[in-house]
Amino acid sequence: MKHPDAIVVGGGLVGAAIAYGLQRTGLSTLMLDEGDVALRASRGNFGLIWVQSKGINFPPYASWTWDSASLWPTLDAELRDLTGDVLDLHQPGGIEFCLSDDEIKKCRGDIRRLHAHAPQVAAEMLDHKALSKMLPGLGPDVVGGRYCRGDGHVNPLSLLRALHKGLLTKGGEIKSGSPVRSIRHQGGVFTVATNTEQHQSARLVLAAGLGTRDLAEMIGLDIPVRPIRGQNLVTEKLQPFLPFPCATIRQTGEGSVQIGASEEDVGFNDATTPRILNKMAARAVTIFPHLKQARIVRVWGALRIMSPDGYPIYAQSQRFPGAFAAVCHSGVTLAAVHTLKLAKAIAEGALPDAVSAMNPERFANAQT
Repeated sequence: MKHPDAIVVGGGLVGAAIAYGLQRTGLSTLMLDEGDVALRASRGNFGLIWVQSKGINFPPYASWTWDSASLWPTLDAELRDLTGDVLDLHQPGGIEFCLSDDEIKKCRGDIRRLHAHAPQVAAEMLDHKALSKMLPGLGPDVVGGRYCRGDGHVNPLSLLRALHKGLLTKGGEIKSGSPVRSIRHQGGVFTVATNTEQHQSARLVLAAGLGTRDLAEMIGLDIPVRPIRGQNLVTEKLQPFLPFPCATIRQTGEGSVQIGASEEDVGFNDATTPRILNKMAARAVTIFPHLKQARIVRVWGALRIMSPDGYPIYAQSQRFPGAFAAVCHSGVTLAAVHTLKLAKAIAEGALPDAVSAMNPERFANAQT
């Protein structure tokens, strides 16, 4: 039986960031990863570090997101020095394109609300002429767009690999193919059982994405998350033309173009559908007409982890001290703050004040 200082359940971007963060504080950390059978959002996401649309109506989330975006260069440099992995981090700012006056109106309203409680988020509206100077080849039907200097993107698969490698390099342990079957608490110690082993620790973090809901019930927490499907397309490698990440289009470091994004409430179905893929491709071609000639080489669907209001959930069990849960659909954006701030607070025994409004009690309060 293993007796680490902390056990993290979940090997995706959220769990790996917290596990690596705990290990770097000096706590011996074991990360239990279900393996490739898991419904991993981490291997199907868009790779954005996105600030401009986060927390428009929820100030704590806006500030938490901005903090993470600001910390990303620190995390990138640390992981590169420790592991040698290149994450392809670029933070030149990001753009959300508008194809109609209604979309322009919405983006302007979003900026006003965001700046009312998060003035540090430097977002502004740009017209077609300004965007065309930044992005030659922009389609004539692009009316304008919202630009935010804090936005960027990374290679999410490289990030996940680097977090795993960083955890191991610092002396942590990863158990793959280890779905958790039960959690018991006795005498201040959690006993976590998989199919083949049991592990004990006084500190436990559940960060298993969509699996967190059922596991959390074992430690007296209600974590109401559900799957929302997103579909993606990837083109062949193209000559560089897109120096900025955009809300639905980004060019990767290797040259391929990733096109998204959709939101569908279809349960645990992660399939792709021609209707949605065609709709996304048509919008991309409207924004950049030359993409009409690009060949699509891959499509996929993946399941986001979504709370009732769309914001992250951070919880600390009152019945079972030492137990925490963390779930969100912004695993890339929030990786830096999860590693450098959240994990440190958990190691010290309590969630940080910055996430106090993102606890699951807000859903019960909303119903009363």
